[in-house]
Amino acid sequence: MAATFDTLAAARDMENAGLPREAAEAVAGAIRAKQGDLATRGDVDALGDRLNTRLNVLQWVVGPNVALSLVTFAAVLAMAFR
Repeated sequence: MAATFDTLAAARDMENAGLPREAAEAVAGAIRAKQGDLATRGDVDALGDRLNTRLNVLQWVVGPNVALSLVTFAAVLAMAFR
């Protein structure tokens, strides 16, 4: 779940710290506008799960092919040096 950004509270905090109201509102608005581009922890976890699944599939596809290639290579070498 994405965290929400309280623009009003942020603008008030910036204004209380000495920033002019218009500038504080502009900064808070800019942060709020860009917040949609941020990944949540759930987004990162879901991506990690998808990557792990794909790596597991790749491991099962590539692993036997490498083993078969090595066995074939060994057989060719054995036949060549008889």
